[in-house]
Amino acid sequence: MLKKKKMKLKLKLGLRRTNLEEQLYKSRKQRISSENILQQVQEIFEQENKKEETILKKINEGSDGINTFNLNLLESNKIFHLSDIEKLCIEYRLRFLDSNYFKGEIPYEALLKIKALEKEQQIALKGFKIVAPSKLFKLENADDPLLFAPMGNNYFYLIHKWGNDLHPLRKLLMWPFRHLENFVGFLLVLSFLIALLIPDGLFSPQQTTTQFFMIFFFVFKWVAGLSIFYGFKKGKNFSSAIWQSKYYNA
Repeated sequence: MLKKKKMKLKLKLGLRRTNLEEQLYKSRKQRISSENILQQVQEIFEQENKKEETILKKINEGSDGINTFNLNLLESNKIFHLSDIEKLCIEYRLRFLDSNYFKGEIPYEALLKIKALEKEQQIALKGFKIVAPSKLFKLENADDPLLFAPMGNNYFYLIHKWGNDLHPLRKLLMWPFRHLENFVGFLLVLSFLIALLIPDGLFSPQQTTTQFFMIFFFVFKWVAGLSIFYGFKKGKNFSSAIWQSKYYNA
């Protein structure tokens, strides 16, 4: 009985439930007519596409300059000094070069982050740099590139990372190629192991310590000679010398 009275009261007052879709249409109609909505959306999309094309052109063609950031709006954990980047490149045998040398594909997420950063900072970013394995600057690959924007005074702001992570053993495998001292140490250890594998009775019935070190010395000369020949032939150099090199055969 009470429910019937409430329903009658609602009908008398002319109240009905609110349709959110209808309210949404009314709200939009107050702002813009339905005839102009498609044109407005199309213009916005065209503007955004032009921004993305401009950013991509700067990355692919390269552009010099320093970006004047509002430091209060930046994430402090994404600011790196050149010495930090140099250490990373030497340890993992990577390159740190202008973005126009990069031959891989720039992901759309990177463009979105650049647009967001430009909008927040009210500047047009330029002078992009990329950290990646040397192959990525000549051939397409999928190894973990990092995109930076220069801040001046050898500081760089990390914008985006994409691709797969590096192999967990890459740092260890690239250890011999960091510096000349590392490479000589690696050759000494390798020569010692090869000398141990040579049978004792190969040169004399009973091998002495002196004879072993003579064999080790000759093995070292052989290994070092092959390494030097290969290095000169391929034009290879140590990571400490090539991390900013623009030449592929370094």
